[in-house]
Amino acid sequence: MVGDISDELRARREGENGHRSMPHTADTRLQAWGATREQCLTEAVRAMVEAFADVSEAHPTTMERVRLAPGDDAELLVALLDEVVYRLEVAGRIPVDVEAEPTDDGGLEVRLSLARLADVTVIGAAPKGVSWQELHIGPDAYGWSCTVIVDV
Repeated sequence: MVGDISDELRARREGENGHRSMPHTADTRLQAWGATREQCLTEAVRAMVEAFADVSEAHPTTMERVRLAPGDDAELLVALLDEVVYRLEVAGRIPVDVEAEPTDDGGLEVRLSLARLADVTVIGAAPKGVSWQELHIGPDAYGWSCTVIVDV
């Protein structure tokens, strides 16, 4: 995670992927960036996870593949983050690693390496949903970036 705006700009100029989270009223605002759309999306997942849990010592116990239907970039971002929320709420599992690749039809193939929520240190309120308000994803001067508000 990058500490401030100047660190973020330096990292992005050097082609690094990254993310950060900031408090937002009763929610959390996530920012993520990457050289590609898929790297930006996976950084958004990492940002959401790190906003409420320390997974640095966690080891995955399962791996799940998720295929997201074709959609625009915003729909893919929301769908991916919703998949993470679903696994948290239904199965008590949290991603400790994530990879994404585009599919030929415009969708996304995602690999989630998951640990049990009980095996990580929870440091904040778990996400409950993703807001479409103030959502942004798209290419920029350094690759791709996104901003999303997560309901907690």
